[in-house]
Amino acid sequence: MSAASKRLMELEEMLGFKLLVRHAKGITLTPAGETLLYHARKMLFSVEKMGLELGEHSHGIRGYVRMLANLSAITQFLPEDLRAFSEHHPEVKTDLEERPCNGVIQGVLDGVADLGIYSSDCDIKGLHSVPYRRDKLVVLMRPYHPLAVAHELTFANTLDSDYVGLHAASSINIRTHTAARKAGKVLRLRINVPGFDAMCRMVQANMGIGVLPQQAFELFGRALGLHAVPLSDDWSERMLILVVRDEMALSPVSQLLFECLRGPSLPIR
Repeated sequence: MSAASKRLMELEEMLGFKLLVRHAKGITLTPAGETLLYHARKMLFSVEKMGLELGEHSHGIRGYVRMLANLSAITQFLPEDLRAFSEHHPEVKTDLEERPCNGVIQGVLDGVADLGIYSSDCDIKGLHSVPYRRDKLVVLMRPYHPLAVAHELTFANTLDSDYVGLHAASSINIRTHTAARKAGKVLRLRINVPGFDAMCRMVQANMGIGVLPQQAFELFGRALGLHAVPLSDDWSERMLILVVRDEMALSPVSQLLFECLRGPSLPIR
């Protein structure tokens, strides 16, 4: 018996359940084995990441903040907010990852990140939340589109047009599909794209119209000669929410960023 096999059998005996099914053609993992492998890989990844981050301290880094945010927050607000934070705290390194809203919530719950920002479309599952920013959704189109003459549009009045949509898990995609169902219609999606810049290019190429935040239009769409009309629907005004598992349990550097990002006391909707 090899040393590895012996150790595995000893581990099974210690745990009290089988990790492997042994047969003539080799071995396969039991469900318990799959679970153990998943957590072992997470532990090894954490140890490796810890080593890399500890090494940064020799170069003057005094702390890390791990953060998850949705596309809207990263595109519209976080570049300037994180720049301001970095100017005041240059010794703090921020690790920012984009995820859809449900991914932000789950990541904070799982301890993948200290802070998260999402738009108020999903259950926060007991996380502590405070307002971050508000944004406004508009309809993006070419300047000579028939809808471009309007000063404001209801979403229902756009549903005879082809659409360029964001990825399926995005807050905007969820809101537009829900609104289309309520209007008794189906969203005529010609293509899904991963970001606002890609949406603007597709609209410019006459693939359809799209829905995006006003500030994203200013950043990407206006330079391409596109046009935007505000939506009048209540759901087109969104609150972006900052979430943490436990404000009191945040590290000192995470607390600094949390206080920097939290918005005024506005009702969350």
